[in-house]
Amino acid sequence: MTNQKVSAIIVAAGESRRMNGIDKVFAPLGGRPMLSHAVEAFEKCKSVDQIVLVVSAKNTDKCLKLVAGEGWKKVGSICAGGRLRQDSVANGLKELKDCKWVIVHDGARPFVTTDLIEQGLKAAKETGSAVAAVPVSDTVKAAGEDKIVIETLERDRLWAVQTPQVFKFDIIAKAYEQVSGEVTDDAALAERLGYKVKLYMGAYSNIKVTTPEDRLIAEALLKEHGK
Repeated sequence: MTNQKVSAIIVAAGESRRMNGIDKVFAPLGGRPMLSHAVEAFEKCKSVDQIVLVVSAKNTDKCLKLVAGEGWKKVGSICAGGRLRQDSVANGLKELKDCKWVIVHDGARPFVTTDLIEQGLKAAKETGSAVAAVPVSDTVKAAGEDKIVIETLERDRLWAVQTPQVFKFDIIAKAYEQVSGEVTDDAALAERLGYKVKLYMGAYSNIKVTTPEDRLIAEALLKEHGK
């Protein structure tokens, strides 16, 4: 990745609807806001040059204070998110300048590591796009609206996608410019344009905190990791 500027967009603009009124990215985790744990990994990653934080409009001032308090040097921009997650990523892309690679990460995944980031950058060199993922351990069934099973899917071919997701800048920028419709992750946009997306091994501990129960699991993982 030498001489190729790497920028990270950390998306933390969700409404936390399933958190019983708690703003999850600023909820305490191990005595620090959850967002701090995610940002810290990118701040420490030697390959990352710039970080853009995308938060809800109501949280921009709070985020500015957090950045100042943590002393992060790589956070070059804080911007407001949009109605959908993909709108928030699009707003983050507008803040980037002169970068070759873009890493998109969910601020609600506090257990990302520098190794996961570096492995994503390495994998992305093969196809221009790479996403962290783990093999599905549960049996997955497809069903209709009536909840009647249509098909039991082959588990050995199924992966649960996570973030970080890494793209060449021109790929992700083109995907956001040309593809319409709602998607649940950024790689889906690149896939719709015919780009190959490489999966690389994520981590089962790299959970996304979306419910109060997830937060309890996160606290347990934090203690297990000795943080």
